Amino acid sequence: MTTLKARLQEDLTTAIKARDELRSSTLRLTLTSITKEEVAGTVARELSDDEVLKVIAKEAKKRREAADAFAQGGRPAQAERETAEGEVLAEYLPKQLTDEQLVEIVAQAVAEARAAGAEGPRAMGAVMKIVNPKVAGLAEGGRVAAVVKQQLSS
Repeated sequence: MTTLKARLQEDLTTAIKARDELRSSTLRLTLTSITKEEVAGTVARELSDDEVLKVIAKEAKKRREAADAFAQGGRPAQAERETAEGEVLAEYLPKQLTDEQLVEIVAQAVAEARAAGAEGPRAMGAVMKIVNPKVAGLAEGGRVAAVVKQQLSS
């Protein structure tokens, strides 16, 4: 079984051979981030697929934020490039939850937290503790927090 990192490296080779500049530069930058993560800390180590996914998700988020910044700064060409890089990275990430799925998971967590006695603003932390493991890698933190706040206030 090939690891996610090995798949990225194989896809990079394919992209270079195909002269796909966008894909090859995006994968190259992502592999660099993975390597940085591997040598960070006191002991160099190989990242697990889950850890590699976290790095890819972080890179994809950077691309989204940069695309927004470029779009607001009136630089559509750069915004388009960042968006395209984000789409390349999205191919390696698990499919994101739909709003309906996220609302459902949060609703169950809110009910669980309330059953455990968490009420009011303090319930936010309790609900997030229940929700986060269920949605890890499937929905961005800010999106999750917004849905939790919305459901706790209703």
